[in-house]
Order: sequence, then structure tokens, then C-alpha cells
Amino acid sequence: VQLQASGGGLVQAGGSLRLSCAASGRTFSRYNMGWFRQAPGKERDFVAAIGGSGGSTSYADSVKGRFIVSRDNAKNTVDLQMIGLKPEDTAIYYCAAQTLGVLTGNPNLYNYWGQGTQVTVSS
Repeated sequence: VQLQASGGGLVQAGGSLRLSCAASGRTFSRYNMGWFRQAPGKERDFVAAIGGSGGSTSYADSVKGRFIVSRDNAKNTVDLQMIGLKPEDTAIYYCAAQTLGVLTGNPNLYNYWGQGTQVTVSS
């Protein structure tokens, strides 16, 4: 699976962005998809995940109520709608694919990674 993330940019605090991740291949629904982020000098942190059918989701506490993850298996895409952005959301955002199993926020259990897209939130 090859992943290509897009949609990052510079936004003011309180603003919104929508990230998208396009996946190659014909078995997209067989993968749980996750979004992670990494700020300078910090570890890669879990943001959100969605199951293969889209019926289950999981979010980091820091983004609950502000971010929504969704997927379109017909288009092989997974999106992350972000609203109420804060300066602490500034990071490189990565999408990742996990062979179907328990939905998890552990980055070590994801098999494939995209190249990342930069999100910068100014105060």
C-alpha cells in the first residue's frame, strides 16, 4: 500500500483544515487507517484511527470533539477534518495503514506510512 497525504497548510488558531490521504491498491478496506502527528523534537503521537469499514473510530483525547476521521473505500481515501485548531496542533501529520485487527493508536503496529503533510497553526 502506498499512501499520499495532502491538505496541510498554515492556518490561524480557531481555523480549520481538512487533510486527505490517498491510498493505492484494491484492498483498501482491509486496512485500518490512522493519523499521527509529530512536532519538532517530539515523538510521533496518535491522532485518530478508523476501521476498515468505517464503522469504528478512535481519537486521542487532545483532539476529541475537534477532529473527525472518515474514509471513502470507493475512492481509497481517508480524511481528517480538523476544526478549532490550536497552536499545539502544529506538526507534520502522517497517515498510516494497519492490516486489519484491533483498532490501535500504537504507531509500531502500522505497516505502511505516507510522507506527511505540514500543519502550522499560528496564534
